[in-house]
Amino acid sequence: MDESTRGTLFGVSVGPGDPELMTLKAVRIVRAADVVAVPDTGRGPGTAYHIAREYIAGKGLLACATPMTRDPAATAAAHRKTADAICAFLDAGKDVAYLCLGDVSVYSSYHYVHRLVVERGYDAQIVPGVTSFCAAAARAGVPLCMGDERLLVAPLAGASVDELLDVDANKALLKPGDKIAHLRASLESRNALDQAVLVEHCGMEDERVAPHLERADDAGYLSVVLVGSSAVPLSGEGNVR
Repeated sequence: MDESTRGTLFGVSVGPGDPELMTLKAVRIVRAADVVAVPDTGRGPGTAYHIAREYIAGKGLLACATPMTRDPAATAAAHRKTADAICAFLDAGKDVAYLCLGDVSVYSSYHYVHRLVVERGYDAQIVPGVTSFCAAAARAGVPLCMGDERLLVAPLAGASVDELLDVDANKALLKPGDKIAHLRASLESRNALDQAVLVEHCGMEDERVAPHLERADDAGYLSVVLVGSSAVPLSGEGNVR
Protein backbone atom coordinates (compact mmCIF):
# COMPACT_ATOMS: atom_id res chain seq x y z
CA MET A 1 0.00 0.00 0.00
CA ASP A 2 1.15 3.57 -0.73
CA GLU A 3 2.38 4.87 2.64
CA SER A 4 1.27 8.39 1.73
CA THR A 5 -2.37 7.33 1.93
CA ARG A 6 -2.09 5.70 5.33
CA GLY A 7 -3.61 7.23 8.40
CA THR A 8 -1.68 8.32 11.50
CA LEU A 9 -1.91 6.99 15.05
CA PHE A 10 -1.99 9.62 17.80
CA GLY A 11 -1.38 8.76 21.44
CA VAL A 12 -3.47 11.51 23.03
CA SER A 13 -2.98 12.48 26.68
CA VAL A 14 -6.33 13.62 28.13
CA GLY A 15 -5.11 14.66 31.59
CA PRO A 16 -6.00 13.31 35.05
CA GLY A 17 -9.76 13.87 35.18
CA ASP A 18 -10.96 17.42 34.65
CA PRO A 19 -11.93 17.79 30.96
CA GLU A 20 -10.70 21.41 31.10
CA LEU A 21 -7.17 20.08 31.59
CA MET A 22 -7.14 18.58 28.10
CA THR A 23 -4.77 20.61 25.96
CA LEU A 24 -5.95 22.51 22.90
CA LYS A 25 -3.91 20.12 20.76
CA ALA A 26 -5.50 17.06 22.37
CA VAL A 27 -8.97 18.44 21.70
CA ARG A 28 -8.08 19.25 18.09
CA ILE A 29 -6.64 15.79 17.42
CA VAL A 30 -9.61 13.97 18.96
CA ARG A 31 -12.09 16.09 17.04
CA ALA A 32 -10.26 15.48 13.75
CA ALA A 33 -9.66 11.74 14.20
CA ASP A 34 -11.70 9.23 12.22
CA VAL A 35 -11.53 6.62 14.96
CA VAL A 36 -11.07 6.98 18.72
CA ALA A 37 -9.37 4.08 20.51
CA VAL A 38 -10.25 3.71 24.18
CA PRO A 39 -8.68 1.43 26.79
CA ASP A 40 -11.08 -1.20 28.14
CA THR A 41 -10.23 -3.24 31.22
CA GLY A 42 -13.32 -5.39 30.73
CA ARG A 43 -15.86 -2.97 32.18
CA GLY A 44 -16.39 -0.82 29.11
CA PRO A 45 -14.82 2.54 28.21
CA GLY A 46 -12.94 3.92 31.19
CA THR A 47 -11.97 7.27 32.64
CA ALA A 48 -10.06 8.53 29.60
CA TYR A 49 -13.18 8.10 27.46
CA HIS A 50 -15.39 9.98 29.92
CA ILE A 51 -12.93 12.87 30.08
CA ALA A 52 -12.93 13.32 26.29
CA ARG A 53 -16.46 12.19 25.44
CA GLU A 54 -17.63 15.74 24.60
CA TYR A 55 -15.38 15.61 21.54
CA ILE A 56 -16.13 12.02 20.51
CA ALA A 57 -19.82 12.14 19.59
CA GLY A 58 -20.55 10.43 16.28
CA LYS A 59 -17.10 8.88 15.89
CA GLY A 60 -16.21 5.24 15.51
CA LEU A 61 -14.87 3.71 18.72
CA LEU A 62 -12.26 0.98 19.01
CA ALA A 63 -12.27 -0.79 22.38
CA CYS A 64 -8.69 -1.77 23.25
CA ALA A 65 -8.49 -4.65 25.69
CA THR A 66 -6.26 -3.66 28.60
CA PRO A 67 -6.26 -6.63 30.97
CA MET A 68 -5.39 -5.85 34.59
CA THR A 69 -2.97 -8.73 34.96
CA ARG A 70 0.71 -9.31 35.57
CA ASP A 71 0.73 -12.16 33.04
CA PRO A 72 3.15 -10.89 30.35
CA ALA A 73 1.80 -13.30 27.74
CA ALA A 74 -1.78 -12.08 28.21
CA THR A 75 -0.81 -8.41 28.05
CA ALA A 76 1.44 -8.93 25.01
CA ALA A 77 -1.38 -10.72 23.18
CA ALA A 78 -3.78 -7.88 23.98
CA HIS A 79 -1.28 -5.30 22.71
CA ARG A 80 -0.78 -7.22 19.46
CA LYS A 81 -4.53 -7.50 18.92
CA THR A 82 -4.93 -3.77 19.47
CA ALA A 83 -2.05 -2.98 17.12
CA ASP A 84 -3.60 -5.23 14.46
CA ALA A 85 -6.92 -3.42 14.70
CA ILE A 86 -5.32 0.02 14.63
CA CYS A 87 -3.13 -0.83 11.64
CA ALA A 88 -6.22 -1.99 9.72
CA PHE A 89 -7.74 1.47 10.20
CA LEU A 90 -4.46 3.16 9.25
CA ASP A 91 -4.31 1.08 6.06
CA ALA A 92 -7.78 2.37 5.22
CA GLY A 93 -6.44 5.92 5.46
CA LYS A 94 -8.10 6.67 8.79
CA ASP A 95 -6.44 8.61 11.62
CA VAL A 96 -6.75 6.99 15.04
CA ALA A 97 -6.65 8.86 18.36
CA TYR A 98 -5.79 6.55 21.24
CA LEU A 99 -6.92 8.14 24.52
CA CYS A 100 -4.50 7.96 27.44
CA LEU A 101 -5.21 9.00 31.02
CA GLY A 102 -2.83 11.63 32.40
CA ASP A 103 0.25 11.92 30.21
CA VAL A 104 1.19 9.23 27.71
CA SER A 105 4.82 9.20 28.82
CA VAL A 106 4.11 8.26 32.46
CA TYR A 107 3.36 4.57 33.09
CA SER A 108 1.03 4.24 30.11
CA SER A 109 0.39 0.89 28.44
CA TYR A 110 -0.15 2.81 25.20
CA HIS A 111 3.58 2.80 24.50
CA TYR A 112 3.57 -0.97 23.94
CA VAL A 113 1.02 -0.51 21.16
CA HIS A 114 2.85 2.56 19.84
CA ARG A 115 6.06 0.57 19.50
CA LEU A 116 4.35 -2.25 17.63
CA VAL A 117 2.70 0.16 15.19
CA VAL A 118 5.93 2.07 14.54
CA GLU A 119 7.87 -1.18 14.03
CA ARG A 120 5.41 -2.06 11.27
CA GLY A 121 6.29 1.16 9.45
CA TYR A 122 3.32 3.35 10.34
CA ASP A 123 3.40 6.97 11.49
CA ALA A 124 2.59 7.45 15.16
CA GLN A 125 2.72 10.67 17.14
CA ILE A 126 2.36 11.50 20.83
CA VAL A 127 0.38 14.39 22.29
CA PRO A 128 1.57 15.27 25.82
CA GLY A 129 -0.72 16.35 28.65
CA VAL A 130 -1.13 17.13 32.34
CA THR A 131 0.06 14.45 34.75
CA SER A 132 -1.88 13.28 37.79
CA PHE A 133 0.85 14.36 40.18
CA CYS A 134 1.08 17.88 38.71
CA ALA A 135 -2.71 18.22 38.99
CA ALA A 136 -2.61 16.89 42.56
CA ALA A 137 0.05 19.44 43.53
CA ALA A 138 -2.08 22.22 42.06
CA ARG A 139 -5.10 20.95 43.98
CA ALA A 140 -3.10 20.94 47.21
CA GLY A 141 -1.69 24.38 46.43
CA VAL A 142 1.95 23.36 46.79
CA PRO A 143 5.03 23.02 44.57
CA LEU A 144 6.37 19.60 43.75
CA CYS A 145 9.93 20.82 44.11
CA MET A 146 11.79 24.11 44.44
CA GLY A 147 15.38 25.29 44.10
CA ASP A 148 17.67 22.28 43.90
CA GLU A 149 15.18 19.82 45.44
CA ARG A 150 14.79 16.52 43.65
CA LEU A 151 11.51 14.83 42.79
CA LEU A 152 10.93 11.08 42.88
CA VAL A 153 7.97 9.79 40.89
CA ALA A 154 7.23 6.12 41.52
CA PRO A 155 4.33 3.68 41.83
CA LEU A 156 3.87 2.14 45.26
CA ALA A 157 2.61 -1.12 43.79
CA GLY A 158 5.39 -3.68 43.94
CA ALA A 159 7.76 -1.29 45.71
CA SER A 160 9.20 -1.07 49.21
CA VAL A 161 7.58 1.84 51.06
CA ASP A 162 10.60 2.42 53.28
CA GLU A 163 13.04 2.19 50.38
CA LEU A 164 11.15 4.93 48.56
CA LEU A 165 10.89 7.11 51.67
CA ASP A 166 14.64 6.76 52.23
CA VAL A 167 15.34 8.56 48.95
CA ASP A 168 16.45 12.16 49.57
CA ALA A 169 13.79 13.82 47.45
CA ASN A 170 10.24 15.10 47.43
CA LYS A 171 7.96 12.33 46.29
CA ALA A 172 4.95 11.72 44.10
CA LEU A 173 3.81 8.18 44.89
CA LEU A 174 1.29 6.69 42.47
CA LYS A 175 -1.20 3.81 42.73
CA PRO A 176 -0.89 3.41 46.54
CA GLY A 177 -3.57 0.73 46.81
CA ASP A 178 -3.34 -1.39 49.93
CA LYS A 179 -0.04 0.18 51.02
CA ILE A 180 -1.63 3.32 52.46
CA ALA A 181 -1.63 2.04 56.06
CA HIS A 182 2.04 1.02 55.80
CA LEU A 183 2.91 4.36 54.22
CA ARG A 184 1.11 6.32 56.96
CA ALA A 185 2.85 4.32 59.70
CA SER A 186 6.26 4.84 58.09
CA LEU A 187 5.68 8.58 57.68
CA GLU A 188 4.48 8.84 61.28
CA SER A 189 7.61 7.09 62.54
CA ARG A 190 9.67 9.66 60.62
CA ASN A 191 7.61 12.59 61.98
CA ALA A 192 6.68 13.40 58.40
CA LEU A 193 2.91 12.93 58.29
CA ASP A 194 2.38 16.69 58.15
CA GLN A 195 4.34 16.68 54.90
CA ALA A 196 1.99 14.25 53.15
CA VAL A 197 -1.32 14.58 51.35
CA LEU A 198 -3.35 12.15 49.27
CA VAL A 199 -5.41 13.31 46.31
CA GLU A 200 -7.83 10.79 44.84
CA HIS A 201 -9.71 11.18 41.54
CA CYS A 202 -8.20 14.61 41.04
CA GLY A 203 -10.49 16.89 39.05
CA MET A 204 -13.40 14.44 39.02
CA GLU A 205 -16.77 14.75 40.70
CA ASP A 206 -15.75 12.37 43.48
CA GLU A 207 -12.39 14.02 44.13
CA ARG A 208 -11.03 13.62 47.63
CA VAL A 209 -8.13 15.38 49.36
CA ALA A 210 -6.77 13.74 52.52
CA PRO A 211 -4.11 15.80 54.36
CA HIS A 212 -1.81 13.66 56.49
CA LEU A 213 -3.42 10.61 54.81
CA GLU A 214 -6.36 10.85 57.21
CA ARG A 215 -9.22 8.41 56.50
CA ALA A 216 -7.49 7.31 53.31
CA ASP A 217 -7.28 3.54 53.84
CA ASP A 218 -9.73 2.90 51.01
CA ALA A 219 -7.81 5.00 48.49
CA GLY A 220 -8.26 3.64 44.99
CA TYR A 221 -6.09 3.16 41.93
CA LEU A 222 -6.42 6.76 40.73
CA SER A 223 -4.72 8.27 43.77
CA VAL A 224 -1.50 10.19 44.29
CA VAL A 225 0.37 10.72 47.55
CA LEU A 226 2.64 13.76 47.69
CA VAL A 227 5.39 13.82 50.31
CA GLY A 228 7.22 17.15 50.54
CA SER A 229 10.20 18.67 52.25
CA SER A 230 9.99 20.10 55.77
CA ALA A 231 10.00 23.57 54.19
CA VAL A 232 6.73 22.96 52.34
CA PRO A 233 3.91 21.62 54.53
CA LEU A 234 1.39 19.81 52.37
CA SER A 235 -1.84 20.90 53.97
CA GLY A 236 -4.17 19.97 51.14
CA GLU A 237 -5.79 23.40 51.45
CA GLY A 238 -5.04 24.56 47.90
CA ASN A 239 -7.75 26.15 45.83
CA VAL A 240 -6.64 25.57 42.27
CA ARG A 241 -9.44 23.69 40.47
